[in-house]
Amino acid sequence: MKVCLLTLLTLLSLFANAQSQVNTKEKKNDGYVNPIFRGDYPDPSILRDGSDYYIVHSSFEYYPGLMIWHSKDLIHWTPVTNALHKYVGSVWAPDLVKYKNKYYIYFPANNTNYVITANSIHGPWSDPVDLKIGNIDPGHIADTKGKRYLYFSNGGYVPLSDDGLSVAGEFRHTYNGWPIPRDWSIECFCMEGPKLMKHGEYYYLTSAEGGTAGPATSHMVISARSKSPLGPWENSPYNPIIRTNSSAEKWWSQGHGTLVDDVAGNWWMVYHAYENGFYNMGRQTLLIPVEWTKDGWFKVKDNTSETITKPAGTALPGIFSLSDNFDGKKLKTQWKFFQNYDTTRFHLANKSLVIKAKGNGVPDSSPLLCVPSDHSYTVQVELSMEGDAVGGLVLFYNNVAYSGILADKENILTNFKGWQFPAEKKVIQRHVILRLRNINNTVDMYYSTDGEKWNKTENSFEVSSYNHNALGGFIGLRIGLCSIGTGEVTFRNFTYQQLD
Repeated sequence: MKVCLLTLLTLLSLFANAQSQVNTKEKKNDGYVNPIFRGDYPDPSILRDGSDYYIVHSSFEYYPGLMIWHSKDLIHWTPVTNALHKYVGSVWAPDLVKYKNKYYIYFPANNTNYVITANSIHGPWSDPVDLKIGNIDPGHIADTKGKRYLYFSNGGYVPLSDDGLSVAGEFRHTYNGWPIPRDWSIECFCMEGPKLMKHGEYYYLTSAEGGTAGPATSHMVISARSKSPLGPWENSPYNPIIRTNSSAEKWWSQGHGTLVDDVAGNWWMVYHAYENGFYNMGRQTLLIPVEWTKDGWFKVKDNTSETITKPAGTALPGIFSLSDNFDGKKLKTQWKFFQNYDTTRFHLANKSLVIKAKGNGVPDSSPLLCVPSDHSYTVQVELSMEGDAVGGLVLFYNNVAYSGILADKENILTNFKGWQFPAEKKVIQRHVILRLRNINNTVDMYYSTDGEKWNKTENSFEVSSYNHNALGGFIGLRIGLCSIGTGEVTFRNFTYQQLD
């Protein structure tokens, strides 16, 4: 009886400490270890609304886009809703704000800037309104009289209408950034991601410089302040607030910071970085404590160790797992279509997801994608093919960089970046379970007809080069489900398992 009780307690402890793909791996009850979002979650914009925290990231070509997440402690996050459903192109660095009890997300896409609004953070969110102004990375601020302004990455701003839905004046340049020493190894000056706030008698403008990728030492967080939201701006003596100093560090290209205070009055910064050795995971979201100096500047707290004391707040209940039995609970939060979001193309039925086949290959099939959260993992899914459809399980970066295992009505197929060929001929009859096993970027492929006996194919592939520095795009490697050709593919029992 004593042994059984100990076993039960052990299992409960393991369950309590299990982490989702967006949570840190906690080492002890009073601390956490970065990142707070594991995987491709770049350009975080955070909002504290009373005792609730909300965050949104760049969603690029993944639709529906602009997923909003909720937390009570800045560490544990659960999905709320997708705020963007209408395709407007690749969505970059958004800014989530609340003004006069209404929520706004400003974001750039397709060489212009948009805004969407909602009376509740849960939606419904409006269709995007085109502000008809160029530049990128909008950052919203309102002064003490309620006048609203929108800053951009080039150090300038435009006034906004009172409702925040249109530009109300001419563009004005007001900030030149912080001069980066010429002997530093950076990608470019590339000022971007302005985030503005008022604290005490000053307005603070926090930006990124140095280029979001390139050398590990490129990206950084810099800050300036002014007694007016319109400048002139004085650079912080603590610049850069955050920067990677050496490629030997764990986190590369640290930048794009936003300040937030917790319910106890402590201050924090969320920002993003690439992980050394796992550049293909994209920019992950990190959290670090900051402190205010006596002369009114903020800086990263001294002696911050790898394990950081938690912010004030209560952890949200429940555990978010990537595994999906397609009962409908995760389809609107976990999964994104690449470039094309057509609600008539898919439906749920009897704990399965049915997707109409499309295109002649992986890229033009608009694969359905989700974000892996670990260095090593296995992922598998059961497929049934109808008509001349080809179903697949792939690791997908973009429409030229993808690889994986697929199946038609009778053959197992391998695809290496578009080179597709039969790996095993006439071994299935319109039904198969496919599996990928990724161990530190080396991926093996398996198939099974019964879920018990697994057959490894001859082919494996390596994915460390599927990253922005090699391919561009500012994105990360994702797990993809493909339905190609004509007919349809039915997916069941999607299972994701972290491997230590």
